Amino acid sequence: MRRRGGERGADGETADGAAEVTGAKEIVNVALSGAGDAVVILDQSLLPNETRYLTLRGAGELYEAIASLRVRGAPAIGIFAAYALYVLAAGSAAERYDEFYAELLRNKAYLDSSRPTAVNLRRMLDRMERLARSMRRESVPRIVEAMRREAIAIHNEDIAMCRAISEYGLTLVRPGDGVLTHCNAGPLATSRYGTGLGPILLAKERGIELRVYCDETRPLLQGARLTAYELYKAGVDTTLICDNMASIVMREGRINACFVGCDRVAANGDAANKIGTSGVAILAAHYGIPFYVFCPSSTIDPDCASGGDIEIELRAPDEIKEKFFKAPSALPEVKCYNPAFDVTDGSLITAVVTERGICRAPYAESFAKAGLI
Repeated sequence: MRRRGGERGADGETADGAAEVTGAKEIVNVALSGAGDAVVILDQSLLPNETRYLTLRGAGELYEAIASLRVRGAPAIGIFAAYALYVLAAGSAAERYDEFYAELLRNKAYLDSSRPTAVNLRRMLDRMERLARSMRRESVPRIVEAMRREAIAIHNEDIAMCRAISEYGLTLVRPGDGVLTHCNAGPLATSRYGTGLGPILLAKERGIELRVYCDETRPLLQGARLTAYELYKAGVDTTLICDNMASIVMREGRINACFVGCDRVAANGDAANKIGTSGVAILAAHYGIPFYVFCPSSTIDPDCASGGDIEIELRAPDEIKEKFFKAPSALPEVKCYNPAFDVTDGSLITAVVTERGICRAPYAESFAKAGLI
């Protein structure tokens, strides 16, 4: 459900601490409402041309916000899911634990079905449900209050993780380096700083100048609409390119490193990220350019042995032909295949950067040593 009125919801509520989107560090993409009875998000589907906050309460509109990419980015979806499950629990009329817990499980399963690939969604929902299960002898109001504190803790932990990831990532580049990005892994997709964009934003904050080339990221243009937007607002030297231009900027010597986020990392180092990422990694390997994946530890899935075990979300075919076009770009009869993600083989990844350090192949060993699996 869309709320009218710029940065305010229709009821006049704003997110706690919600800031005007004037700089990348100030972007508030997900927050709990002042009254604590709704989740407030910046509708990313409207960027960069419109800044609108939505106030969401019902299960249907919370689900829709994830499915329609109003909130997106694996860590941000995890934060949103924690707040969403709390809000639904707070609105429950159940007084007995059994009724309350059964309703919570239904809401958890419903939210979890909104998108299949990013692991943070399931992990944060599991964390919230485990808390409620551990308090089965407590009153429902006490459980709900504990869920509120847990959701806020999840958000704060992500902010701390993004800062640590950014610090580690900053050691991988030198002043003046050119960095290629794909999709969006900045504050909009996480909390503060971001993952893949975190080192770039931290570098700018410290007076270290980098040159960034942003893949537009077809068909939903997250690189053009979101990454270029965040970096430009932060004052970073930013150049937008079409996805099929990545090879030439590498060949011309403009790129010193590739920085991407990801939605799930398997125990062997295979990483699922926005469609087109694996192609960038293949090009980088050909030109001898390091390819780095940035993610919080919550994105590494120890239960997933390899990339072959990751379910890839398929989205509506019409996104390819009609999204952002004034008129369809192909005949209605032309079939479309629209996977939202692909898997980059761990052999193509130079390092996976988490808040616990920089992990290199063999990933099963380095992840275990860092306590990630």
